[in-house]
Amino acid sequence: MASLFLTLAVITTGLYAGFMLTFLVAIMPGLAALPDEGFTAAMRRFNEKVPGPAFLVLFLGVIAFPAVASFTEYGEDGWPLVAAALACAVVSHLVTIAGNIPLNQALAGSEGGDDSAARTAFEARWNALHRFRTALSLTAFVLLAAADL
Repeated sequence: MASLFLTLAVITTGLYAGFMLTFLVAIMPGLAALPDEGFTAAMRRFNEKVPGPAFLVLFLGVIAFPAVASFTEYGEDGWPLVAAALACAVVSHLVTIAGNIPLNQALAGSEGGDDSAARTAFEARWNALHRFRTALSLTAFVLLAAADL
């Protein structure tokens, strides 16, 4: 049973890290080339769609599966790696909750206003937070994959 939860942790964390990495290396650079109106409109639409059911399964799974695996793997060689991965995932989620989500909400609230000012208040800070949480997510994935070897 322990290996099932560790495998689920690896899968969900890998998918989540891949999602984060895709935003970092493809979506945000593509959006950066848009004029302010296009950038803010696109980010508002992404922020409406991303917290759907599939994303929430990943978002919760990257915490739940490593947490269960850390209990079931307790005392085995992989436990420190699973615990470290769980710590990375928790910090990544805290960054999302305390940093990215409030910025998303502020951007949503600015609709109909000055898109240039909204973008200025949003883009650089959101990207910096996103780079940090992406690094944490990728680290969590590598740690879980190593624990599953």
